[in-house]
Amino acid sequence: MLPIRLSDIIAASVHVFTALGAVCGLFAALSAFDGAWERMFVWLGIALVIDAVDGTFARMVQVEARLPRFSGERLDLVVDYITYVFVPALALLRAGYLEGTSGHVIGALILVSSLYHFSDLASKCEDYSFVGFPAIWNVVAFYVFALSPPGWVTHTALIMCVVFTFIPIHWVHPVRVLRWRGVTLAVTAAWAIAAIAVIWAGFPPPFWTQAILVAAMGYFLWLTVALSLRPRMGDTI
Repeated sequence: MLPIRLSDIIAASVHVFTALGAVCGLFAALSAFDGAWERMFVWLGIALVIDAVDGTFARMVQVEARLPRFSGERLDLVVDYITYVFVPALALLRAGYLEGTSGHVIGALILVSSLYHFSDLASKCEDYSFVGFPAIWNVVAFYVFALSPPGWVTHTALIMCVVFTFIPIHWVHPVRVLRWRGVTLAVTAAWAIAAIAVIWAGFPPPFWTQAILVAAMGYFLWLTVALSLRPRMGDTI
C-alpha cells in the first residue's frame, strides 16, 4: 500500500473544492423550484466564484502531476454544464420567460448547443478568448431576470446566443484576455458590484444597476467584435 502524502491530500482537496460547484447547482435548482430567484442566483454566483479560482489553486499545488489519473478539466466541465447551462435553462422555464412549445424548443436548443460548445476541443484560442458563444447561460438568464425584456426580445436574444455558438467569433474572457485588460477588469468589477446590488435589492432591481449591466454588456460585445476582427497574431495589448 502506497503511503498517502500530504501534498496528494491537498491536491485532492482542490478537486473537492471544484466539485462543490455541483452542490451549488443542486441548491440553485431547488431554489428555482421554490421560485426564490435571488437565492438561486446567490448559489449560481458562488459556483461562478469557485470556477473562477479553482484553476489557480490547481496550478499552485500541481494537481495534474500529483493526481494524474483524475481529470480536473473533465470535472470542471461537468460542474460548469450544471451551473452555467442546465440550471439557468430550468430557471427561464420555471419563471415563465420560456413558455409553450417555442419556449420548450428554445430550452432544448440551449442544452444541446451548449453540449456542442463543451465538447469542442477548439473552443478556446491562444489568447484565452472563447471561440463561439461560451455557453454562459447563467449570465444570460441573470440579464433576463434583471431587465425583464418583452417576450419576443428574450426569445430572439436566446436564439441568437444559440446560433452564435456555432459561429467562430472570439468572445472575451473577462480576466485572462490581454487586450484592454485593465479596462476589462474595471468593467468586470463594476458589473460584479451591480450584480450583487441586484440580488440584494431583488427583482426588479434599481435602474442604476440595470444601467451598469447594459453598459457592461455593450462593452463586452464591442470587445468581442474587436477580438474577432483584429489580426490574430502579434496582438497582446
